[in-house]
Amino acid sequence: MANSLLAMIPRSRTLNLLIFLACTSIIGVALYMEHVMLLQPCGLCITQRVFVILVGFICLASAIHNPGETGVRNYALAAAAACVAGGYFAGRQIWLQHLPPDQVPACGPGLSYIMENFPLMDLLSFLLKGDGNCAEVSWRFLGLLSIAELSMIGFIGLIVLCLFQAFRKN
Repeated sequence: MANSLLAMIPRSRTLNLLIFLACTSIIGVALYMEHVMLLQPCGLCITQRVFVILVGFICLASAIHNPGETGVRNYALAAAAACVAGGYFAGRQIWLQHLPPDQVPACGPGLSYIMENFPLMDLLSFLLKGDGNCAEVSWRFLGLLSIAELSMIGFIGLIVLCLFQAFRKN
């Protein structure tokens, strides 16, 4: 019975490709929401996208490289670290969304305006801290979960897969 269950678990190369495809799908959905549903991403949303893309590229590199056991572990731990960072920013956005209205930070200018008119450090601060725009919930999945909450669930799922990959016995 245990051997048949182990036979169903994909090899590390296949699992890395599946994680890459999951990340590609997540970004595809984010772009659909932005360009078709016309939901404007805030700074924290963009930061979370960067970490999803980073996880995807790390797993794609691992799949292409097809390293030995130590290499698989290193790639998986790097991807897991990116998941933790992305989850932090999703958590920050969830926290902002649940603040009482009088404690929500003021909304700042849009990302394109900041990119054109402010120094790089201000742009990074905007992307890493968020502002009042990040506290706004303009859409909910099935009327329940905000995009940031869905993002957190995605990062949790990705980190579970990455840690499984890092500590699996071949």
